[in-house]
Parts: sequence; C-alpha cells; structure tokens
Amino acid sequence: MRRSKDRSRFIALCVAPATILFFIFMVLPTLNVFRMSLFERGAYSPAETFVGLNNFKVLFKDAKFISAMQNTILLIVIVTLVTFFFAILFAAILTKEKIRGQNFFRVIFYIPNILSVVVIAGIFSAIYKPENGMLNSVLSFLSGRDIMILWKDQQMVIPSIIIAMVWQAIGYYMVMYMASMSAVPADLYESAGLDGAGRMAQFFQITLPLIWTNIRTTLTFFIISTINMAFLFVKAMVAKGMADVGLSFMYNQKDAGLYGYAMAAGVVIFLFSFLLSAMVNRVTRRDVLEM
Repeated sequence: MRRSKDRSRFIALCVAPATILFFIFMVLPTLNVFRMSLFERGAYSPAETFVGLNNFKVLFKDAKFISAMQNTILLIVIVTLVTFFFAILFAAILTKEKIRGQNFFRVIFYIPNILSVVVIAGIFSAIYKPENGMLNSVLSFLSGRDIMILWKDQQMVIPSIIIAMVWQAIGYYMVMYMASMSAVPADLYESAGLDGAGRMAQFFQITLPLIWTNIRTTLTFFIISTINMAFLFVKAMVAKGMADVGLSFMYNQKDAGLYGYAMAAGVVIFLFSFLLSAMVNRVTRRDVLEM
C-alpha cells in the first residue's frame, strides 16, 4: 500500500510541471479569448465595455469573415482529399513495391515538411512568377504559345495556395502511412494472393482496414494543420487583401484595433475546428481490426 502511494506521488510530481505550464499557457489564454469576445476593447487600451454577443452578431453579418471562412473550408476539403490520396498512394508504392532507391525517395518526399513556410513561399513565388516562372514556362512549352497566368491574382490565389500546401504536407503523412503499412503482416497478403485477390483488392480489403485507426488520426491532423498552415501561407505568399482565411481575418481585425471583435472571430474558428474534428471522428468510427 505504501509503495503504491509513493509511486502515485512520484508520478504526480513528474506530471505536475507540465500540467501547470499547460494550464498557464494554454488553458488560461483560451478561456481569456472566450471572455474577451464578449467585450469591446482596443488592442492597446485597458478600457473594456461589455457588449455580450454583439461581436458575434456583427461577425456573422460580415461579408469578409464569411468569405474568409469559405476559403478556409475550401482549403480543408481540397487539401485534405488531395494530400490524403497522394500520401497513401506513394506510401503504398514505396512500402509494397520493390523500387530501387526507396530510402532516397522517402527522404526526398519528406524534405518539404522540414522547410519553413517562408522558404516554401519563396520557392513557389518564384515558380508562380508571371514573366519567367517555371509553371508558366512549362505550360507555354507544352501548349506551343506564350501563357501568362497570374497565379497569385485574386482569381487564382486559392488554387496556388492549395498546390503549395499539398506539396508541403504529402511527405509527412506519407511517412505516417508507411509506418502503419509496414506493420501489416506479409502473410496476410500471401494468403490473399493465393485466394486470387489482386493488388487493388488486397489494398482495400487488408491494408486500408488495418491502418484505419491511423487514417482517422491523420484526418484530425489535416483539419487542424490546414487551418493553421493556411494562415501562414496567406501571410507569406499573398499580398494583403488579395485573399483571407479565418485566422488571417482575425489577425487583421486585431491589427485594426478591434481586439474584442478579433477574439470573437477566434472563438468561432476554435469551435468550428473542434466540431469539425469531432464530426469527422464520429463519421469515420468503426470496429478496430486486430492483426
């Protein structure tokens, strides 16, 4: 009994510093965001005026906020689907096929994930350059005529951000799926092959069901990381006012001195990401298959 109490105290002492820091730097600021969303206050003024839900009423009528959230949802859907497709495709190829230089391709695919967003923005800004950028040059060569597409113009800026975000994220999720696929016993594929199942049937009937838990986890990562990364890419790649996402709208309101209004936007984005993640987890729930 005494040993059990000593062990519990030791565990509590080990966990206490991290718990205290998490509460101070994560929980309290989050609660303060909810509190500040109910007040009207300038960014650098200590004076606060309680306005209740007025900030939210104005927010849901704000065309700029609605447009920013539409861009956010569009990015979440398209970036998630495209990244998931290519990540799981490349993971399956590099895990199951005997390709020369597999480790080399793994490193190459993962490199974009370790680059900072500023570096990636610089790379793609050069690629998107209208006059002599690589993308327009390739399209001009393939079509046989000069093509001058303004990739960072208002009409094309969201597709341009999507391409950059997908390129940055594929390697990270590919490595996660490869780790799960490598854990699937080879004898399952051998048995399926003897029963006449082809590569596609094996993938959908063996691989996907056995790595489904990992896929569910990464879908939550997709939602949270896309919301965060979209803000960083917009700030690093796009001229101000050309396109906004949820978090960039919030920061613009803060810079304009509308601190309470910005906090209201932050609350909506937080609740949106939380509810969307919960909904995705609910929809993708299924019985866990054991190997």
